[in-house]
Amino acid sequence: MSQMLNTGVRWTIHDVELFAENEGTRYEIVDGELFVTRSPHFKHQQTCGRIFRQLDVWSDSTGLGEAVINPGILFSESDNVIPDVVWATKETLALTLDEAGHLTGAPDLVVEVLSLSKSDQRRDKEAKLKLYSSRGVKEYWIADWRSRKLEVYRRQENQLKLVETLFSSDIIISPLLPGFGCTVNQFFPV
Repeated sequence: MSQMLNTGVRWTIHDVELFAENEGTRYEIVDGELFVTRSPHFKHQQTCGRIFRQLDVWSDSTGLGEAVINPGILFSESDNVIPDVVWATKETLALTLDEAGHLTGAPDLVVEVLSLSKSDQRRDKEAKLKLYSSRGVKEYWIADWRSRKLEVYRRQENQLKLVETLFSSDIIISPLLPGFGCTVNQFFPV
């Protein structure tokens, strides 16, 4: 569950650095708007792990890139997010990974798993979609473990556009991931 702190203040990463460490709390800034999120549902985390596993196994077999869970992406002082899963080519990682272990530019693929709250869904389907689109992410997946569906957005005409909605028995493939394919059902816990 997330809470948006809309106080008229334009938040930056420097503001968040002043917050006390709080285990299980995640702070994200999208266009200066601060989102505070608590630890997600167990099945949300399982979904993240399953998506990561599929991408990681494929990445190991091809050597084309790396998948990671919950990386920090510091696009700017006012755009600092922690997506659920990302995948990036080795070239992208070489260009965007800083010494502190954060991405400073767009990974090739970003995956967000929906939480139940309306504010979380608005963040993933509106604010983050707009951010990822403007920053050059090539593909964006929004996974919903409750309805067992996957929305796939791909870059077309310089922005991310919804190209397909896949359900349990559908197979996900991507031009970014040559030879990758699995049923959407493999992303979701039983």
